[in-house]
Amino acid sequence: MNYPAFFDNTPTITLQDPLSDFLGTFEKGMIEFSYLDIVKSAGHSCPTVSGAYLSTLKGLEALYPDTTPIRGEIYASFKDNALEGVAGVIANVVTQITGATEHSGFKGLNGKFARHTLMEFNADIPSSMQLKRVDTGKTVNVTYDPSSIGGNPKMQELMGKLMQGIATPEEKKEFGELWQKRVEAIFQNIDKVIKVEEV
Repeated sequence: MNYPAFFDNTPTITLQDPLSDFLGTFEKGMIEFSYLDIVKSAGHSCPTVSGAYLSTLKGLEALYPDTTPIRGEIYASFKDNALEGVAGVIANVVTQITGATEHSGFKGLNGKFARHTLMEFNADIPSSMQLKRVDTGKTVNVTYDPSSIGGNPKMQELMGKLMQGIATPEEKKEFGELWQKRVEAIFQNIDKVIKVEEV
């Protein structure tokens, strides 16, 4: 499987999952997610997927500055409706990493390990996403804005040709490379595109 080299150089996210530990899935429930893991699940790499990954990464760092985040004990709120814009795409990434879901997730075992009540949309929050620790209530607002990381101007022309079905194989390849270059630039400017504030 071939993919852009920078996927392997992005920061990873490590969590401890009590359910995973209980079921003997991973030793001590320790799970590490990479950007490549998320891309495989999403099926593509783009500014939205990378932004969701980085938002979760920085949000968890703020929530758990001195300890490993606990998967299944993180509540995620989104300002937008799940069916509007990219909120649903972002939520899918957050779900994969934190285990949090709104309705469809794991219902738990004897009242423990439930994940189906850990997410909400249309939330009255000042940011696009908010993460909260279930155990302590500590909460952070996370804002992602990649507008300062512009793409190559040639991308628009190439995308037009691709959409019309008139792009050459070389142009198709070039477009993909330029697209991923912007995603890479977003990773290189994490602190510029992600803002985290404790509530």
